[in-house]
Amino acid sequence: MKIAVLTSGGDSPGMNAAIRAVTRQAVSNNHAVFGFVEGYRGLVDSEILELNNRLVSEVIDRGGTFLRTSRYVEFTDYKVQRIAADNLKRLDIDSLIVIGGEGSMAGAHALCQLGIRVVGVPASIDNDIYGTDYAIGFDTALNTVVEMLSKLRDTASAHERIFVVEVMGRRSGAIALNAGLAGGADYMCLPGTPAVDPEQIDKISALIERRYELGKTHTLIIVAEGAGSAGEVAGALRATTGREVRVTVLGHIQRGGSPSALDRLLASQLGSYASDLADDGKSDIMVGLSGRNLTVTPLEETFTKPVNADSGLYQLAKVLA
Repeated sequence: MKIAVLTSGGDSPGMNAAIRAVTRQAVSNNHAVFGFVEGYRGLVDSEILELNNRLVSEVIDRGGTFLRTSRYVEFTDYKVQRIAADNLKRLDIDSLIVIGGEGSMAGAHALCQLGIRVVGVPASIDNDIYGTDYAIGFDTALNTVVEMLSKLRDTASAHERIFVVEVMGRRSGAIALNAGLAGGADYMCLPGTPAVDPEQIDKISALIERRYELGKTHTLIIVAEGAGSAGEVAGALRATTGREVRVTVLGHIQRGGSPSALDRLLASQLGSYASDLADDGKSDIMVGLSGRNLTVTPLEETFTKPVNADSGLYQLAKVLA
C-alpha cells in the first residue's frame, strides 16, 4: 500500500511532528510513504519524494514543515483538482493524508468527490476548524502571544502607556480570547463585533479612564485581525481619550518557533491515527480531539460548520480583567 502526505495552507508548529507520525506509523504497517512538496501545488506538479524513518528523524522539535507549504488558490478550480486526482492514480497512491486548515480540508473533500481516498489532519494556529477541540499549532502560537504580552506589559507599565496588540484570528478569535485570559489582557476585541464599533470604543475608553482613576496607568488591549486592525482601534482611542496609544502587530512571529510539548503530543496522536485510518481504507474524514478522545468528522462539515467562541471563557476573561 502507498500512502502520501502533504502540508497545505498556513504553516503551523507541529506539522513536522505530524508528518513524522504519519510516516512512522505507515512504515510500521509495512506501507510505502511519500510526501508532496508545497502542498496541493506539488500534488498538481507531481513533485514528490519518498519518506522513511530516517528522513523524519529529528524533525519533531522543528517549526514550519520540511515538506513546505503553499496557499494554492488554483486548487479551487475543478480542472486543477482533476489533474491532482489523475496524478494520484497514475502514481498508484492508495490514500492521501492532508495536514492543514479549513481550506485544505475543502480541497481534500474535493479530491474525495473524484474518487480519491483522503484523511484530514487539522493544523491551524487560529484553531478555527470544526470537528476538533484543538488544531495542531494553536498551543504554540498561544504561548508565543502570552510571552509577548508579558514583555509588553513591562514596558507599558514603565512608561504608563496604552498598548493595542493585534493577533491572528480571522473567524474564531481563539488566540485573542485565550491569550487575553492567560496573559491578563484588559480587553479583547473579537470577531463578530467590528473593533471600532462606537459602543465598543466607548467601553474601552471608559475602562482606560477607570484604570487611571484606580492608579493603574497602563492598559493592554488585544484585537483579533478578524475584528479589525490595531491601528484603527488605537486611532479611535486617541480621539476619545486624548491619551498616547501604542500599536504592536505580532504578525507571523505567531507561526514560528519550536512546537510546544502539547502540540508535539497532539500532532503525534493525530498523525498516527490518520495513518491507521488510511490503512483501514477510511476516507472523506478528518481526525480530531474531543476531550481526551480521538474522533473523526466528515470532511465537508469541517469547513462548512462554524466554530464559535467560548462564551463562558469570554465572560470569565471579563470578570478576571
